[in-house]
Amino acid sequence: QVQLVESGGGLVQPGGSLRLSCAASRSIFSINTMGWFRQAPGKQRELVATITTRGSTNYADSVKGRFIISRDNAKNTVYLQMNSLKPEDTAIYYCNGLPLAIPTHWGQGTQVTVSS
Repeated sequence: QVQLVESGGGLVQPGGSLRLSCAASRSIFSINTMGWFRQAPGKQRELVATITTRGSTNYADSVKGRFIISRDNAKNTVYLQMNSLKPEDTAIYYCNGLPLAIPTHWGQGTQVTVSS
């Protein structure tokens, strides 16, 4: 089981930017696809963005054009650059490998709050 630690969250004003980091305890090269998820209170966890080892990316429609996912395999780290943030982006953000393991283990996540 690879340990994943999310960081970089915080309070930001609408229109602002934030970069999240997901640090793995060991190599993530063998994990073909990494993804960022988010969950708001009372709502299901949703997939925000994915990236493959070679760099192919996909985004949820709600963040397309605003968020950029990237990975540094040498540093065992996945990033999520969030721009033009909206209050609707407020959630706890998590990272994980895809397909999700059974059972799925989630880290603590990092809280992102977008508010004026």
